[in-house]
Amino acid sequence: MRINPETVERIKQTVDIVEVVGDFVSLKKKGANYSACCPFHNEKTPSFNVNPVRQIYKCFGCGAAGDAIKFVMDVDGVGYGEALRYLADKYNIEIEQEEVTDEEALRQNERESLYIILNFAKNFYVQQLHESDEGQAVGLSYFKERGFTGEIRKKFELGYSLDTWDAFSKVALAKGYSTQILEKAGLLIHKEGSQTAGYDRFRGRVIFPIHNVAGKVIAFGARILKSDKSKAANQPKYLNSPETEVYHKSDVLYGIFQAKNAIRQLDHCYLVEGYTDVISLNQGGIENVVASSGTSLTVEQIRLIGRFTPNVTILYDGDIAGIKAALRGLDLVLEEGLNVSIVLFPDGDDPDSYVRKVGAEAFKAYLKNNSKDFITFKTEMLLQDAGNDPFRLAAVIGEVVNSIVKIPDAIKRQVFFHRTSEMMKVDEQMLITEGNKILRKLQTQKPQERGASRQNFQAPESPADLDALFSGDSPIGQNEPPTDFFAPQTAQQEVPQRSKLYYQEEAFIRLLVVYGTRELEPTITVCQYVLSEIEGIDFKDTVFHHLLVLFRENFNRNHVLPTDYFLNHHESEIRNLTIDWLANKYELSELWSEKYEIFVPFETDVLDKTAFINILRLKKAFIEEKMKVCLQQAVHAKTEEEQTAVMSEFMYYKGISMAAAKELGSVIG
Repeated sequence: MRINPETVERIKQTVDIVEVVGDFVSLKKKGANYSACCPFHNEKTPSFNVNPVRQIYKCFGCGAAGDAIKFVMDVDGVGYGEALRYLADKYNIEIEQEEVTDEEALRQNERESLYIILNFAKNFYVQQLHESDEGQAVGLSYFKERGFTGEIRKKFELGYSLDTWDAFSKVALAKGYSTQILEKAGLLIHKEGSQTAGYDRFRGRVIFPIHNVAGKVIAFGARILKSDKSKAANQPKYLNSPETEVYHKSDVLYGIFQAKNAIRQLDHCYLVEGYTDVISLNQGGIENVVASSGTSLTVEQIRLIGRFTPNVTILYDGDIAGIKAALRGLDLVLEEGLNVSIVLFPDGDDPDSYVRKVGAEAFKAYLKNNSKDFITFKTEMLLQDAGNDPFRLAAVIGEVVNSIVKIPDAIKRQVFFHRTSEMMKVDEQMLITEGNKILRKLQTQKPQERGASRQNFQAPESPADLDALFSGDSPIGQNEPPTDFFAPQTAQQEVPQRSKLYYQEEAFIRLLVVYGTRELEPTITVCQYVLSEIEGIDFKDTVFHHLLVLFRENFNRNHVLPTDYFLNHHESEIRNLTIDWLANKYELSELWSEKYEIFVPFETDVLDKTAFINILRLKKAFIEEKMKVCLQQAVHAKTEEEQTAVMSEFMYYKGISMAAAKELGSVIG
C-alpha cells in the first residue's frame, strides 16, 4: 500500500523538525537555530544545525542535510514510506493509503518488511501474555511477582512466547508473512534440508522487546521460566535475537526509547546491565536508565548516550572480579568526552534487587551518596589491591595516568591530575609529565588535521552603471570564484576539484533560489532584475543551467519560483544545494550590537548591491571568455593583418574588463 499524496502533504505541514530531531539528539538553542553533535558521524564539537523556520537540517562536518522525513530515513535507516509512517504515528495523523501494483510491492524495502514483522511478533507476544492461559499462569505471574505493574508492562511492551514449537510462526504464515522474512527477522529457525518451515526461536519464555531510538521493535530478549529444572538446564537462561539487517547488538541500548526524554531533561543517564534492572528502576520512578544487555560497552553505545547527555553513571553489583574486567573498557567512555561516574552496590545486590529491597527513595539517596567519578573510583580500587607493594603502586600510577590522558578536555585532565596526586601522594608535575609523554606518542600515531584556508574579502565601492560596455551572446568563460561577504560557508572536508566558473555560476543561482521572490523596489523582484540583466548568457554547469532555464520559463509565465519549490524538488541534488545555500554555519553574536554598538548588515539589507555585484562579475567573466578566444585566434593567425585585427579586438575587451574590475574594487595588473 502507498500513502496517498494528500496524507503525505498533511504530514509535511504538521511535523516540526526541532521535535523530530530532538527525539534522537539533544538540541541546544543557538541564535535563531538549534545545534547538536551530529548523529551521522562522530564529533565532539557540534556542527549539526537545525533551522526551525525553513524546517531543514545541515551538518557542516559530514554534509548531511534534508528535512524531517530525510532525517528519519537516514538516522533510522528506513525508506521513504516507513519514515512517513513514523511521523504520522508521532503526530497522530491517520494514514490513507492507495493500492500498489505487484511490481511495486516486490520492491518494498526489506528493512521496512523486517520492522513490520517484528512489530507483528511483539503484538502477538503481548497478546499471549494477557489472553492465553499459559501466558497468564506463567508469564504474567512472573512479572507480577517482580512487582511490574500493568502500566510498566505496557510501557516496555512485555510479552510471552508459548511453550510450543510453532505457535508464532503458524499464525504469521497464515497472515501471509513469508518463511524467508521470518527467518531474516530472527524469529524462525530453519535447518537446511528440513521439509518443514522451521520452528520458533522463542518458546516458553517471557519476552522483552528491544526498541531503537525511534521506538521501533528491532529484536527481542527472552528469559526462560520453566519449572522443569532438567529441561531448563539444557537451555540458556536468556536468549536474544541474532544480528539482522535492523539489529546490531553493539549499536543498541535496551530502554533508550523509553529513557531518552528523561535523559535529556535530567542531563544524566544511568547505565545498568540487564532488562529487569531498567524496568525495576522505571517502576521506582528512575526513568533515565538504559542497559548494555550483558555485552561489553561499545563505542557505538557510548555515542548513543552522548547524543542526549555527556553525564553517565554506571551502576555495578558487588562482583569485584566483574567490575575490574569492566573498568578496562571504560577508557572508551572517557575518550568520547563523557563524564563518567560509578556506583557500587553491596555484595549480592544488583540495581533490580536493591531497589526492590530498600524502595525508590532510599535507592535514589544511595545513588547520590555513593557516586564517584570514574578516575577516583578506579584509583581507590587499584590502590586497595596494590597495598604497600611499590612495584604494584608504580603500575597503578601508570594505569591511572593512561586513563586520564584519554579525557579530551585539557582542563578536566588538569583537575584529575591534581586530585590523583593527592590521593596517591605523588608529585602532580610528575603525573603531568608522564601524561604528556603518552599524549605525544598518541599524536604521532594520528594524522594532523588540516584547517581549511579562508579568503578575505573587501567590500567594493558603490555600484555604477556599466550596461553600455557589455554586449554579445557567446558562452561565459573562466573567472575567479565569487568572494562576496555572504557566500555560503563550505564544510571542512575534502571537496571535488571544480572550475572557478562553477563558483561564479553558483553565487548567481543561489541569489535566485534564496531571494528570487524578494522585492528590490515595489513590483520589481530580484528574479525580474537579474534575469533582465543577463539576457543571452547561459551557464556551463548542467545543474545551474537547468535552474536558470526553470526561472526563465516560469518568469515568462509571470511566475517567480519560491524557495520552497527547490526545497521540495524531486531531484535530490537540487534539494541538497538549496539546503546548503540556506544553512548558516555561524550565528552573529548579539554582543556586536548590544554591547559594542557595531551593526553588521544582513544580506537582505543589501540585496540590491549584492545583486548588482553578481551581475557585474558574471558579465566580466563573459568578457574575459571573449579575451581568451581572441588570444587563441592571435596565436593561430596566418597573417600579420589578421593578428593585428584580433589583438585590437582583445584590447577593446580588456578595456571593458578593466573598467568592470575598477567598479568591483579589484586590483589588476
